[in-house]
Order: sequence, then structure tokens, then C-alpha cells
Amino acid sequence: SVKRPVLVSIAFIAVMIMGIFSYSKLSIDLLPDFDMNMAIVIVSYPNASAEDVENNVTKTIETVMSTVSDLKKVSSTSKDNVSMVTVEFNWGTDLDDAVNDMRDKLEMVKMALPDGASSPMIFKLSTSMIPVVIYSVDAQESMSALYKILDDNMSNPLQRIDGVGSVTITGAPRREIVALVDPMKMEAYNLTVESIGSRIAAENLNTPSGKFYIGNESYTLRIEGEYKESEPLNNIIVANYGGPIYLRDIATVRDSLQEKIQESYVNGKRGATVVVSKQNGANSVDVMNKINEALPSIEKNLPPDVHITEIMNTTDNIINSINSLKETIILAFVFVIIVIMYFLGQWRAALIVIVTIPVSLIGAFIYLLASGNTLNMISMSALTISIGMVVDDAIVVMENVTKHIERGARPREAAIYGTNEVANAVVAATLTLIAVFFPFTMLGGMAGIMFKQLGWMMCIIMVVSIICALTLTPMLCSIIYKKKVKRVGEVKEERVNVFTKMRDAIDRQLTVLDNGYEKILSWCVRHKPSTIIISAIIFILSLFYYSKIP
Repeated sequence: SVKRPVLVSIAFIAVMIMGIFSYSKLSIDLLPDFDMNMAIVIVSYPNASAEDVENNVTKTIETVMSTVSDLKKVSSTSKDNVSMVTVEFNWGTDLDDAVNDMRDKLEMVKMALPDGASSPMIFKLSTSMIPVVIYSVDAQESMSALYKILDDNMSNPLQRIDGVGSVTITGAPRREIVALVDPMKMEAYNLTVESIGSRIAAENLNTPSGKFYIGNESYTLRIEGEYKESEPLNNIIVANYGGPIYLRDIATVRDSLQEKIQESYVNGKRGATVVVSKQNGANSVDVMNKINEALPSIEKNLPPDVHITEIMNTTDNIINSINSLKETIILAFVFVIIVIMYFLGQWRAALIVIVTIPVSLIGAFIYLLASGNTLNMISMSALTISIGMVVDDAIVVMENVTKHIERGARPREAAIYGTNEVANAVVAATLTLIAVFFPFTMLGGMAGIMFKQLGWMMCIIMVVSIICALTLTPMLCSIIYKKKVKRVGEVKEERVNVFTKMRDAIDRQLTVLDNGYEKILSWCVRHKPSTIIISAIIFILSLFYYSKIP
């Protein structure tokens, strides 16, 4: 490395470019993206009571779900019209494989479900399901048509935004056409609710009606039979007893709103809630920025009495947390430089460390992009923790190289021999740190999901730091260090200025520190039993206080 500084520089510059590129492509999120260990099976059974749903749907699905592999627990909820079966797996189970197994099992019992029940739907629970933003919407004159307005003019435009996964509208009133049948008249004409409903459904259809040809071109003919208003429903013929029996003869048709199980209120007034979620792997902050850009044009297409209010924006917490960690990293970087300047007393040493720290950390961004991870609280914490560690190896190398230069060696020879002398110690110290963090990569359960990323990042950063310490640092020392520096105890005439006075003051403080440490070290060596006893007491006290920590 010392003999080929250009090659080494190009290699590390290439790593820096790859790291910066990786950083620019990373998604930002609060926590690592992971799937929960649960999946939910939902089956709708219209017009069935909770007891019917339990007996005819839920028990059947529960029985077959109990045969799924890696199962931890099955629980269910049966309500009017809907069955929900929650399947919980052991932590570490591949949820994609588990869901495929569930789907295969459900195919086997689909025929056993009652007529009218929907096909089972499976939902995986993951962090990507956490909403990006939640809006409340209120209206005055447009309240009766609020769901249709939001579905056409807000939901559809939002879903077209890159990165938006789903837009859910809840609590908004939806239009419903009600036919209030007179039971006496229905009995008089020997009609049933089912027959009337089937006649209405048959009339309210758009039906394909073949093709017609003009020259060499063929066109599909479609008859539009869906009703746009409620009034024409009165003219539907539901029976024929000596003459046509119209729906208006036995029922009153009314244009109204659906009865809602869930309602939303905005400042005490009936309204709606719009929940926007992102796609799996999308950048939450980027998605939110695109939504904010599109929102003004969406609001222009809404009626004037419809007002949108932001209730919750989860990206605010993400941005604040990431910015706080960025400030922590910058402050840690500055303090490390100050400490190195203070103890080594050379701006050249600080310059080498300023180069070493980013190069060591930049490898973590390459890993994050390659592994599909995000920039989150865990990964940023790993960067914060590692800042102080990555300079340890470089400081040991620089200190030994400095010692050789003070003894009269040229910087190039000092860099080579000085690094060789401490290489084993540097490698051993770094491997010790890797041995501490590598078990994090093998953790299971929720702890493994959260901290596996931290373990891999710390190991990668430590490996890159040792490579820097044994290649980049000695190369920079051979170039940046002068041929001869001030030797210990040597008196040299130089111009007195502010920096000289500061360095002299720091040297005096370090001398006091050296002398104090020498006294403590001498006492410990001369009083071995006392030193061991004091250390044992401190250790025992730490165990006692450990048991008291909540």
C-alpha cells in the first residue's frame, strides 16, 4: 500500500463512490422493514349471524389452519357477516412460505364453505402496513355523496402516486337504494323477497349483445342496463298476473344512505377518514413528499364544501428521529477529532482520521442497499456506536508510526515497519469487537429481527476499519507526515504564536496525566491483592445494582 499510493487511493475512492451511490438510493424508515409472525384469513358471509358464521365458516377454517407448519397459535373472531381467523407462527418462520401453505390448505376446504360465502382472503401483517398519513374529511352539502366524491377525486389520484400501496376510505356515508316491500301485497301476488331481488339484479346489468360488422371491421355491442337513478326502478316488472306487476305496486323505492357499522366524526360533525399506506419497500418520506405535492391539485377537484385535514403523519417522527441521529453522528465525529487533536497534538493525525472514519462507515451503506434494508433507527444507531471504534486501529498505527519517525526513520519506512509491528495487535483487537457483535446476526425471535441489522453493520464496519488501518492509514502517514518531527525532550527554536502556546499548555496537561497514571499504575502493581479485592467489590456492587434496574 505504501509503495503504491495511487492504486490504494483509487481503490478507496471507488468504495466511497459506491457508498455514496448506495446512500442516495436507500429508503428512510423508522424501523427495519419486516413481516410480523401473523397472518389473517377473512371470509365474508353476507346476511349471516355471528353464530352461523362461527358454526359454518370459522370452525372449518380453524380446523384446517391447525395443520399448517411452524404454527404457534390459532385464534378467531366471528361477527355478523364476517369471519376472521388469526394464525400466529413461531418467530423466524418464512411468512411467504407459511402463507403459501395456508393457501394450499384453504383450497382443500373451499368447497366445504356454505353457498354465499366469499373466497378466503389472506393478509400478511408487516411494518409496511403502518399508514404513512391519515386524513379526516368533512363536508356540508356533499355529505350524502362523500364516499363517491372521495373515491373518484381523492383515492384514485393518490393511488396513482409512485410508492402508494393502498388508500382506504372509512366512515363515509355510501349511497344505497332501498326497496321497502309491503308484506301484504307481496303475499297477495305470491311473491318472495328473493324473487323480487333477483328481478332487480337481472334488470340492473350491462349485458354484451353480440357483434356487428361494418366493412372489414367488427364492433362489440353492449346494452347498458345499469340504473343511474332510483326512479326507473319503480318500472321493473316483478311478476305477471293477468297483467304486469311493477315494483311500485308492491314496494316503495327510496334513495338513501347505507347504515354504517363504523362512522367518522370531524370536530363533532359526520365525516370520513382516508388512510394512505405505502408499498412494501417504498421510501416513506419520499411517498409523503409526493402526496403533499399532489394534494393541492386534488383539493381543487373537490367540491368547495369538502375540507381535508391531516390527522397523523408518521413520517414526521421518522424525519425527527433520523435528523436527531444525524446530529449525534456529526457531534460524535467532531468530538473524536478534538480528542485525537488533543492527545496526539498533530493536525496531520487528525486529517488521517477525518479520512479514515467516512471510508470505514461508507461500507455499511453498500451492505444496506445490497441487502434491501433501509436507513432507520437501528442502522443509524450502529453508525453512531461505531464512530469511536473505527478510529482505534488507526490511532494505534499512527502512534507507532509517529514513534519511528521521532527516532529518525523516514516516513515511508516508518509507515511500513511501524504498521508491521502492531498489525497482530490491531487484528486481534478488531476480531474481539467482531466476536462481540457477530452473535447479534444469529439472534432469533423479535430481537433478531430488530438487531440482526445492527450486528451485520458493526461487523462489516469493523472489517473495513481494519483494512483501512493496515493499508490506507500507513499510506497516508507516509505521504502526510514530515520526515522529522519534534522529538521527546528536544528543545527547538520556533516562532511563538497562539497555537504554540496552546500546544505547550496541552503538553503540560498530558504530562500531569501521565504522572498521575504512573502513580496509580505503580500502586496497583505493588498492591496486587488490594487491587483484586477492590475490583471484586466493584463487580459485586454492579451485580447488585443490575438486579435493581427496571
